[in-house]
Amino acid sequence: MNNLDWFFKERKLKKIPIDKDKVKKSIEIAEMKLEEAKKLFSSEFFNNAVLSAYTSMFHSARALLYSDGIQEKSHYATYFYLKEKFSRKISKCLLNSFNNYRETGRELFYGDCNLEKEDAENSLLESEDFLEGVKKLI
Repeated sequence: MNNLDWFFKERKLKKIPIDKDKVKKSIEIAEMKLEEAKKLFSSEFFNNAVLSAYTSMFHSARALLYSDGIQEKSHYATYFYLKEKFSRKISKCLLNSFNNYRETGRELFYGDCNLEKEDAENSLLESEDFLEGVKKLI
């Protein structure tokens, strides 16, 4: 059993009917979260800007999963699915950024972590690139 099979067996990923409304809604949320991240950045709330930028990336990723007829129940499973199924269509750099921000988001949410302006600025740029890349694939 490969790792992707494990995620389905453990119900971290589940096959569902393709739902274009869910795809559209996820893109809308991704766009909204990116705009929110930009506002937080301009107010110098860098940690929250990174969290919103990651949330934008996550909802972009969800749109891809929904377009494949997949429901996620784990952020890591979402990353793993993208890596396995879209690594030829999404740059390795952006996939790694998605995973890194997933981990950073967890640290921000549960731990004591302070990010700098440059970190937040990079998260905005990468989130925007990720969203645009996903829109092209959908």
